[in-house]
Amino acid sequence: MSATRSWVWMAGMTLMLVVGGLAALLIGGELVVRAAVYLANRLRISPLIVGAVIIGLGTSLPEVVVCIDAVLGGSPGLAVGNVIGSNIANLLLVAGLSAVLSPLTTGGRDVGRNLVVLAIATVLFAAIGFSGQLTFWMAVVLLIVFLSYLLLSVWSSRDSGLDRRPVGGGSGDVATIGPVRLNAAGAIAIAILGLLGVGVGADMLVEGAIELAAHIGVPQEIIGLTVIAIGTSLPEIATSLVAAYRRQQELALGNILGSSAFNLTGLAGVTGLFAPLPFSSRLLGFDLWVLLGATGLFVVIVLTHRRISRVEGGVLAVGYCAYGAVQFLF
Repeated sequence: MSATRSWVWMAGMTLMLVVGGLAALLIGGELVVRAAVYLANRLRISPLIVGAVIIGLGTSLPEVVVCIDAVLGGSPGLAVGNVIGSNIANLLLVAGLSAVLSPLTTGGRDVGRNLVVLAIATVLFAAIGFSGQLTFWMAVVLLIVFLSYLLLSVWSSRDSGLDRRPVGGGSGDVATIGPVRLNAAGAIAIAILGLLGVGVGADMLVEGAIELAAHIGVPQEIIGLTVIAIGTSLPEIATSLVAAYRRQQELALGNILGSSAFNLTGLAGVTGLFAPLPFSSRLLGFDLWVLLGATGLFVVIVLTHRRISRVEGGVLAVGYCAYGAVQFLF
């Protein structure tokens, strides 16, 4: 009886964590999107750039914390798995679910430029992976690529932002934030508050999942590729889904592109400064190829159709489910 009561108590606590985490994710995602829309209009910057730089980097903070903690804790395989798994989740699961909710229309040179950066970062990361190990100097190169991407994004936003039309106008219009009129400082404060809420929500959802996966004897690479990758991608999922629901497709797409480019360059680079990151034969034989394939499929869909339809989004999401099933079944 005591064992049964203990199980019920643990199940209840887990349920509370899940519900509380989901609530924090949705509220945080809503705040981030509304603040980002305001800033894009106020600063006359492309919403895709806002999504790629501000939201993309902000929602990638959980990956940074997890990877550095994993390396310092003597689990570099978990860190490498998290980098690869997070990008596969971004390009298949996050993009797929967002497109199913609302087709992601694309256009303009901002999208093309970010797609090129994503492709280059993926090929560079894969080349490093096939060498067997990410060393200190390779990490420095990745950080240089990331900083160049960041500077290019800021420069392009100044160059192309003067003729931008206001963002919003629908259900996602920033005017619906509330009766109080915001200024830039208030919008930034709301964005930070939203990111904190998203991070707390992700942590609440991941906490129990990591312990359960570890207790059943799953290798650290698989935990990083699946459980932790999905958990640390929850901020991207929440923010992109809210943006898609609010018909802010450029914000959703920018979040996916920016977060993915950062994972392969900034995240891997920063983590690699602390210790060398080895690529196991399992990662080299399967997961790295899945990353290349997912990136190629995503780039081809966006470039050829200039949109990700609901059907294509469904294909991407199903593809991720198949990838996750392979991890645990085989």
